Amino acid sequence: MDTFLYQELMKATEEELAILEGNQAVNKKIYTDLTSDFVIQSEKFLKDDLIMIRKHPRYIDFPRHSHDYIEMNYVFHGNFHQKVADKSITLKQGDILLLNQYIEHELAACEENDIVINFIIHPAFFDYILSNLSTGFIQSQMLYFLMNSIFDYSQKGEYLYYPVSNSDRIQDIMQQLLKEMMEESLLSKSKIKFLMGLLILELIEQQNQTNRSTQKSEQNAFLTEVFRYIEEHYQEANLQALAKCFNQTVYWISKQIKSLTNQNFKDLVQEKRLQVAKNLLVYSDLPMQAIAEEVGYENISYFYRLFKKKYGMTPKAYKMQLIKQD
Repeated sequence: MDTFLYQELMKATEEELAILEGNQAVNKKIYTDLTSDFVIQSEKFLKDDLIMIRKHPRYIDFPRHSHDYIEMNYVFHGNFHQKVADKSITLKQGDILLLNQYIEHELAACEENDIVINFIIHPAFFDYILSNLSTGFIQSQMLYFLMNSIFDYSQKGEYLYYPVSNSDRIQDIMQQLLKEMMEESLLSKSKIKFLMGLLILELIEQQNQTNRSTQKSEQNAFLTEVFRYIEEHYQEANLQALAKCFNQTVYWISKQIKSLTNQNFKDLVQEKRLQVAKNLLVYSDLPMQAIAEEVGYENISYFYRLFKKKYGMTPKAYKMQLIKQD
């Protein structure tokens, strides 16, 4: 264990000092502006970024809550007791837990030597990761989890538990991530994104090695094939071609997708197209007509309507907002 990191993380934060001084109720204003359900909001932490790393406050129980982002818990030292949905889970030192934005959990108070790190991750971060995964990973449980989180298709609470304390490679990545969190250099944010991408790949590989002989459920296998088809063919994706892949009728494919995702095939394709269009607006200088055609829309007016409905502004307004921020 890195001695410097341990010493730094053992220091009490302002929130922890307030708790030690007698404030034994979670200050919800730090986490949410909502007054009804306890939903921790990403805007409280992420601002304009996609990933944020912070130490979980010790000495206090956290009531049942959910998030509007993907959360990752990492136990740097000690143990971490929580109830996820209705299941009690104890994370040991070095363990990792991923929770999507629909799962609820409640957390037991950490003691002084229990150091837990929370990673707050916007679902959009994983779009790039997924687009670069090789087909060898397509059946992984991690992929299914991320697809659910990004496509919002079932709004079902899910989590993935990784007892990876014995994996030197994963622990080394975590140490590097925490060092970048502490140092906050000019390139720290970029390094954190690259390291997080590497971590996801390592977790997928770890899971594949562990579960290589385990047969995936038919529903998971079906959905991952559907998502792979959309990832590879979103520009021209259609139900007829997908039905041929499964040697099934269009009606059967359509009904299966609707029953498993609560969305139509068209909705899933549209979600992917708009995600790619948004990335092109951010990372390319292509004109709007070219972006619309690139993602599969020949009618630019229709593309504008869909984009505005999804993101609350036209593509041009979205682009201008990015330019002003720079």
